[in-house]
Parts: sequence; C-alpha cells; structure tokens
Amino acid sequence: MNAGEEMLPVTPTRAQQAAKARLVKELGEADFALPGSLVVESQRCGKPSCACHHDPPKLHGPYARWTRKIDNKTVTRLLTDEEVAQYRPLFENAKRLRRLLADLQQLTMEMVDAPSTPPRHRSQADRT
Repeated sequence: MNAGEEMLPVTPTRAQQAAKARLVKELGEADFALPGSLVVESQRCGKPSCACHHDPPKLHGPYARWTRKIDNKTVTRLLTDEEVAQYRPLFENAKRLRRLLADLQQLTMEMVDAPSTPPRHRSQADRT
C-alpha cells in the first residue's frame, strides 16, 4: 500500500479506478469557489397601487442575491451588476466541485453496493 492510500472495503474494477482517476484529476484542477447560491430575480413590492401589481405587472429589479450559511445561519447579500459579473465564475466553480464530489460519492456507492461475488448462472442441469 502506498502512502496516503487507505484499505478499501471492496476492490474497485479497472473502470472504477479510471473513473476515480479522472475525477481526482478534475478536482485537482479546481479553482477558487464561492459557497451558496446566486439568484437573480424581479419581484413585487408591498404597495398595492404600484405598477408591479397591475396586469401585466412591471416588476422591480432584477436583483441579484447571494445566499449562503454562516455559523448555521442563512445570510443573504445583494450584489451589484459588477459583482455578479466578477463572482459568477466562482459560483460556477463551486457548482462544478459539488458535481465532481457527488460523482465520486456515487462511484463509491456503486462499489460498495455491488455484489462481492458475481451472480452465478445456473447450469442447464440445475434448472431441471
């Protein structure tokens, strides 16, 4: 066993090892990333006579909101158009990292959930 390797409860197939190597390579190429989500939306206000309540409505916005958890509390920050342009690649990087991690976890689940021995096919004699 090499340094940094752990004993696995199952032995990965060559295809699983190749998939893991691809995922690890992509994870190693990761760049800076921002946690949370970016939502850009228009909305209605609370003033009933405002044009945003007419038909068709003329909504306020769009407003860009960055929402994330800090110390287990939801924190939202309004972003300017310039900040959205600067931060959007960082949100995309975070989304890519989450996808890669989910793919690695799914690959691991497939290894763990796979039968330890391939199913035996019954011979013609067993079937009669």
